[in-house]
Amino acid sequence: MNETSELLVLGLGLILGLRHALDPDHIVAVTTFIGEQQQIRRACRIGLFWGMGHTIALSTAGLLVVGLKVPMSTWLADRLEFAVCIMLIVLGVRLITNVHRRWHSHDHSVDWQRSGLRPLIVGIVHGAAGSASLTLLVLSTISSTFHALLYILLFGIGSMAGMLLISLLISIPVKLAGERLSSAVLPIQMGTGILSCAFGLYLGVTIWSRLAS
Repeated sequence: MNETSELLVLGLGLILGLRHALDPDHIVAVTTFIGEQQQIRRACRIGLFWGMGHTIALSTAGLLVVGLKVPMSTWLADRLEFAVCIMLIVLGVRLITNVHRRWHSHDHSVDWQRSGLRPLIVGIVHGAAGSASLTLLVLSTISSTFHALLYILLFGIGSMAGMLLISLLISIPVKLAGERLSSAVLPIQMGTGILSCAFGLYLGVTIWSRLAS
């Protein structure tokens, strides 16, 4: 692969990372966090922490699989994907429970103590689940170990930027709803929790059917 081709591939990694942030399971997971508050700055921080966790997982997997030649089994990859489904359901149930509590106590405050840690962990789980397909693509496309690792890093940075943008776009209507129609906030949050549970269940059934076949 010549220098021009390598630059094109690396640039493509950044663009695909931006696109990767648009995966439905990523958006649903992050929305369960963003829907709980109405401050754009904090929403962007949630997206940034998710992207950081995602990039950490991808970089670690890339170092192991591409750099140290440690194979990732199909068995592990399938279980990691299934873990994402369980995580979406847990996030949905958590949001529904919090909304139900605030609805009956009339307490609309949000605990921010772990607002960065939780999205970071969710991003790590998402990154780990997607690392198998990404490293397989990189190994089949890029021969240089250095450029392969750089591609994965750029992909992660792209996904971080993409999720930051998505978080910003999601937080704006939530903020407007809170300012102009505060009574709509809790129903929106409840709907987000239900959506996360339903989507996680759908993905789980799909993956389980694939594993059972």
